Amino acid sequence: MKITFIRPNLFEARSTDAMQPLCFAILKGLTPADVETSFYDERLEAIPLDEPTDLVAMTVETYTARRSYQLALQYRRRGIPVVMGGYHPTFLPDEAGQFADAVVIGDAEGLWPTIVDDARSGRLRSRYSQPDFPPLSGRQSDRSIFHGKRYAPVSLVQYGRGCRYNCNFCSIRAFYGANLRQRPVADVVAEIRRLRSRFVFLVDDNIFVDKAQAIELFEALIPLGIHWSCQVSIDIARDRELVRLMKRSGCINALVGFESLNPESLVQMRKSWNLKYGDYEDSLCVFQEAGIMIYGTFVFGYDHDTTESFDQAVDFAIRHKFYLANFNPLTPTPGADLYTELERESRLIYERWWLDPDFRYGHATFHPRGMTAEELTAGCLQARLRFNTVRSLWRRAWAPRTNLRSPYRAGIYLLSNLISKREILRKQDRQLGSSDELPPVREETRPTMPLNQPGRTA
Repeated sequence: MKITFIRPNLFEARSTDAMQPLCFAILKGLTPADVETSFYDERLEAIPLDEPTDLVAMTVETYTARRSYQLALQYRRRGIPVVMGGYHPTFLPDEAGQFADAVVIGDAEGLWPTIVDDARSGRLRSRYSQPDFPPLSGRQSDRSIFHGKRYAPVSLVQYGRGCRYNCNFCSIRAFYGANLRQRPVADVVAEIRRLRSRFVFLVDDNIFVDKAQAIELFEALIPLGIHWSCQVSIDIARDRELVRLMKRSGCINALVGFESLNPESLVQMRKSWNLKYGDYEDSLCVFQEAGIMIYGTFVFGYDHDTTESFDQAVDFAIRHKFYLANFNPLTPTPGADLYTELERESRLIYERWWLDPDFRYGHATFHPRGMTAEELTAGCLQARLRFNTVRSLWRRAWAPRTNLRSPYRAGIYLLSNLISKREILRKQDRQLGSSDELPPVREETRPTMPLNQPGRTA
């Protein structure tokens, strides 16, 4: 038996900065040894649709749903069954089921070997649902699936899954509920040693779940002598010693979701805890005194945002010499409470923006209250462009504790900013997927919440 894994692209273009999609290494590690596998990443290469295979497996994100469905239709016309999993099919299994032979709801661990056996025997079921939260210990990712592909020189490693916060624009809490899982630190350290990589990205949605666990992880990373980056909630800044330990363990940059400078907007998105332990200025001092470069993210479109909000955020990011920053239109995704709220208020521009051929990347998907949808789209684009001007690049570079701490840091700073500027122009205004048409999607029930959700709060 042969299985073909596919990572669909957002649109018809190749990428020069794609990172290894860790989920496929996890799936490869769960696949029985006697099963032949191949893997194609459409960001890097064309998909050989006529190559013989017995099963196609895709992990589908909301932004890649349109392209995933287009590819699935082509495979099914050739008589090849398709299985889809990931966030998007978990929340919209009826939609995904119109294009896939099997839909996986929840995590793959504990389910994938059964799916392979069913496909091998010709009795693939239409739906597979994860009954619980499988432990992450003992998992072996098989990165041999990436051999020969030109990815960015950074290795992705996962420590844990889930987030303790419940921001209304985010679907992570809807997927995992209140469940927080971490791998044994010894497993993480062993995996990093095997990688022999000097730069690692810890892909957890929030590396700071528990102080004791964070200390255990950071102390274990010190002897490895690696550089690493992560995503972390700003509340870690309340503990200066923990942030200093984070830096000593090799952390050189962290993505922090500031989201808004307006306290009222933070309340509306259920992220007022951003300012619980001090203002942004205090928190930034903690990170930057420790020598950690900041990648800040902002979203616009909440009820208290106006056209003045864009310049305020850009000025803030330049003044504090952010390593990188992104300025995004607030985008409702299936599974997130925000989507339900905007749908109830009849403010969505598209019924399903991720499938609509008229939607363009970077554009507003709903009608905000403090500006028009067109102003939201234009404001975010101008904010990105202004942050990435040569003048801004030069001003932000002069940060001896962070961006210019060493020649290595300066090189990362310059390269990352050049790539970021190029990606803005490459992606903006692009149609998702290809120009191929999709058949009409039948009506279905509202986004499905995974069944394994003890302790979920709305």
